[in-house]
Amino acid sequence: MSELISALVVDDERYAREELIFLLEQFEQVKIVGEADSGETAIVKAMQLQPDIVFLDIEMPKVDGMEVAKSLSALKKVPYIIFATAYPQFAAEAFRIHALDYLLKPYDEEQLRQAIERVGEALYPATSIELPKRIDRLPVETEGEIHYIAVHDILYVHREEKWTKIVTFSRDYETRMTLKELEGKLIPSSFFRIHKSIIVNLAHVIRLTPWFNGAYQLELDRRPEKLSVSRNYVKELRHRLEG
Repeated sequence: MSELISALVVDDERYAREELIFLLEQFEQVKIVGEADSGETAIVKAMQLQPDIVFLDIEMPKVDGMEVAKSLSALKKVPYIIFATAYPQFAAEAFRIHALDYLLKPYDEEQLRQAIERVGEALYPATSIELPKRIDRLPVETEGEIHYIAVHDILYVHREEKWTKIVTFSRDYETRMTLKELEGKLIPSSFFRIHKSIIVNLAHVIRLTPWFNGAYQLELDRRPEKLSVSRNYVKELRHRLEG
């Protein structure tokens, strides 16, 4: 099922909006219908676009997220609210005004996934949303043949211009499937995005080394290359590796 949930993303910080939009775009059932950089703009866009859900920052100048949420509660179609903030101290107040969820920055992808599930259950209680299931083999068409790659043998997946490279212990495969398509199939297994263009199999990670500006380099079993880990993913990656 596609485009089940229309979402409006509100944050006065551009990079915070871009990060959340990027994460939400990994869910096929979520459609981003708009974004807003202020509380005032958020209210106007919510009235115009009538989203199912609003991802809402709290600390914004002039009209903050709490005021926005209260204003949206008066609309004819009241959207579900998920607060997305760096400040845990507002959680109690958020739930008093009936927020569906409360996400802390930097975002935990599993918590975001659970939040999307809650939205789906609230919007479509009879059907709910079907999220990707774990698979054992990944079918990949290349050079006119279909290869069935054992998922546990995949080391990492890397997007390179118009092609996506799937790296395994025995050989590399090239496919025109997008990284988003592959991520939807692999994430239910032990895979994790470490960069906008790289997904790795956590089962084969052997070393994580600090690099610069909060970024890291990652090494995989029996591979010489070092993969870049964007700083936005470091905290959750370490949690997944050490948990």
